[in-house]
This record gives sequence, C-alpha cells and structure tokens, in this order.
Amino acid sequence: MNEPRLNLPELTVSELSTALKRTIEEAYGYVRVRGELGKVSYHGNGHVYFDLKDDRACVAGVIWRSTALRIQLRLEAGLEVVVTGRLTTYPGRSQYQIIVETLEPAGIGALMALLEERKRKLAAEGLFDEARKQLLPFLPTIVGVVTSPTGAVIRDILHRLADRFPRRVLLWPVKVQGDGSAAEIAAAIDGFNALPEREGALLPPRPDLIIVARGGGSLEDLWSFNEEIVVRAAAASLIPLISAVGHETDVTLIDFAADRRAPTPTAAAEMAVPVRTELLLDIESLSRRALACWRRKQDARWAELRSASRALPKAEEVMAVPRQRLDHAAASLDRALRTNAHVHHVKFSRIAGRLSDRLLRANIERRRERYGSLSSRLRAGVAANLAVHRTRIAQERERVTAFGERARRAVRQLIAVRDSRAERGGELLAAFSYRGVLARGFALVRDAKGRPLRTAVAITAGMPLEIEFSDGRIGARAETSQATERPSAASKLRARRAGTPGQGDLF
Repeated sequence: MNEPRLNLPELTVSELSTALKRTIEEAYGYVRVRGELGKVSYHGNGHVYFDLKDDRACVAGVIWRSTALRIQLRLEAGLEVVVTGRLTTYPGRSQYQIIVETLEPAGIGALMALLEERKRKLAAEGLFDEARKQLLPFLPTIVGVVTSPTGAVIRDILHRLADRFPRRVLLWPVKVQGDGSAAEIAAAIDGFNALPEREGALLPPRPDLIIVARGGGSLEDLWSFNEEIVVRAAAASLIPLISAVGHETDVTLIDFAADRRAPTPTAAAEMAVPVRTELLLDIESLSRRALACWRRKQDARWAELRSASRALPKAEEVMAVPRQRLDHAAASLDRALRTNAHVHHVKFSRIAGRLSDRLLRANIERRRERYGSLSSRLRAGVAANLAVHRTRIAQERERVTAFGERARRAVRQLIAVRDSRAERGGELLAAFSYRGVLARGFALVRDAKGRPLRTAVAITAGMPLEIEFSDGRIGARAETSQATERPSAASKLRARRAGTPGQGDLF
C-alpha cells in the first residue's frame, strides 16, 4: 500500500485553476480551429456563446459583442466554420474555451448548404409560389426604392427612370450589408406598406411599386438578402416588389419571394416604367390610324349615300300626284261650301217654324205648376221632419240629464269608498309603524350610517350610536361589546311546559 506523499505542496482551488489557466494560455496562445457549430446562444448584451464540435470532441466558444458586430453571418447550428482566437479557461465551471476574434464559413459550400436548406424550408411554406405573385403596374405614380443612399445603385435607378419616364421616387435608406442590415431592409418594406394611400400632413403617400436593390458582391456580402426576415417581408408585401440584388449571376432568396426579379438595378428601373418616347410614338401612330380609319369610313358613307340618292325618284315626280289632287280639291271647295250652307239654312227654318209663341207659353205654364206643387210638398215635408227632430231632441235631453245625475251619484259614492279605504289604510299604517312602539316607551338604536341595529352582537366597543325616542334622537357611544344572551320565546315556552310556575297551558 502506497503511503500519501506528505511532502507535496498544498494548493488552493484558485491557485490550481490559475496555474492551469497559465499553462493552457502559454501552450496555446492563438489557435485556428475548424468545426461545426453546435448550440448557439445570443445573449441580450450582444455576446454570443456556442459549441464548436466534430465527431469526437466539443469546445466551448465565446464571441464578445465588439467582435460579434463585425461578423456578417447569422450563426446557426450545423454551420461549418473556421475560427481564430485565444484558448483560455473558465475557472467558474472548470472548462476551457476559445475566445473568438475572427470567424468565417468553412468554404463556400457551407453557406450554399445553409442557403439550400433555408430555401427548401421557405418553399415548403408556399412563400415562393407563382400563384401569389402580383402583376406590376403599367405606369406607377410613385416608386419606392430600398437601398443604400450613398451607393451607385440609387444613382443608376434615378438616371434610368429619368431617361425612360420620370416618376416620383421615395428612397428608404438602409444598410445593405453588415450587422442589422436584414432588419433594416425588412422594416423598410413593411414601412412602405404601412404608409397611407393618400398624402397627409406628415407622411408621404404609399408607393405603387417597390424596388429592393443592391450592387454586386460575394455571397457573404449579399447574405442579408437571404435572411428569413427579409424574405418573409417581401412575400407579405401588398405592394408589387421587384428584387434587384447583385448582378445577373447572383441569386438570393428574396428573388424567389419577390413578384419580379431583375438581373441588375438598372434593369429593375426598366421594368418599373415604360419608355415615354415610345409611348408618345405609339399614341401618335394610333391617332393617325384612328383618323385614317374615320376618313375611310366617312368616304364609304358618302359613296353609299350617293348610290342611294341615284335610286330615289325626283322630287317633282313624287309631288306630282298630291299636287294634282290638291288642285282638284281647291276647285270644288267653293261649290261644296255653298251647298252645305243651303242645307243647314233649310234645317234651321224648319225648327224656327215649330217654335211658336203659343207653344212656349203652354210649356212655361206647365213647368210653373209643376214647380209650385213640388214647393208645397217640400215645405210640408220640412215642417213634419222638424217636428220629429224636436221631439227626439227633447227625449235625448231628458236621457242625458238622467245619465248626468246617475254619474254624479256614482262619483260621490266612489269618493266615499276611496276615502274610507284611505282612512283604514292610514290607521293600519299607524298601527304597524315603529313610532307607535316608540310611544309605548321603547327606543330604536342606529349605527353611524343610520342603519338600525337589531342585535347586540353587531355593536362593538366605542362604536358611535344614535338612539331615537318618540320625542327625538340623541347620540351615544357603546362602552362594551359583550352581548348578554336573552332567553328566546321558545325557551320560555319549554320552561313553562316543564313545570315552571305561572299560567297553565290552554291546550
């Protein structure tokens, strides 16, 4: 059995941790490590903690906030990277870790694999479906541009729009690469969609078309346009959107979610508006064609009119027969008028002979006698009818007088009955009123709020009271809260039945 070596120096835990830390940092000052990212955690203060692993080992890693701001990639589990940094220990957990100073993907293949995986995920959600893409407006009034305000992209777009068809342009300046650029691009797309349809006092109107543009660059430079937040914002845009990121060979995920993809920013401006001079030429050509068509149509109608006029008879031939008939009628009109006047004169003479003075007088006398007979009969009928109505009026007057007397008697009787009922109700109310009880020597106790107190349990020591007698009220205060139990009526009855002296039971 080996005995413990008592001559070894005794170390504290902190001394041992410090010695290990010094040994590791001296032996592995700066290292360059390649591996696959495991669990990645973004801390609220900007630091990034992750695991770097391969098929047999795992190393903890830390990226401080100042270094994380320079890394353009969004770190995710499964991404193969190459990191450079210092190897050190963390005594609080007895582990060693690498403090990262630089991080880059392990070749373009790793980014392409991540890009393909993200593309399959978003395509499965339907963000790239052709059915949901919108048509571009033929001639937008306002064009919104999301790009850097200092690059050559915005100048190329403005120059191309001015050459083709000048339009009003709203620029939403954003960062097109680096940390936070993806969030700015997505916020710009959402911001354009949130603008009002009409121009207000503080906000410009909503654009009819959005162009998201950036110049060429490497895959890492264009990675902001592959982020999910940008792709989802482009897919959710209610305004038609053109993606113009990079050159013709550059492909980003926003190209699949946009309504149209332009190979360059200049090509996006060409897609946005037509050529004004070509439109003017087309309009001029259409107007010339319309005028020529109208002239040909007028010439054809004049030819048809001339052909139809040759087939019609002359006006003299058409009016010859009616004119001859009119002449014959005018010639026979004088003779017809004389004949008609003679016939009517004969008829009037015959009627005048029948109307003699004797017949008129007889007819008048006969009518006078008839009217006199009718007048006498009318006066007799009026007198008889008046007598009948006077009799009926007298009878109705007597009935109304009788009904009025009966009504007065009924009203007096009803008033008497109601007075009797009211008097009995008043007596009953006075009998049931608590004031009658107060008049017999009792008192009513109320609390400070005027509510009656029916039990002694409800009274506490020092409680303000109000006592009402039959002739007024006084204030009081309770000195004790102990209630003395009083025998109830039931207990008194049981005591009497048990043999308590007093009046016997009636039953």
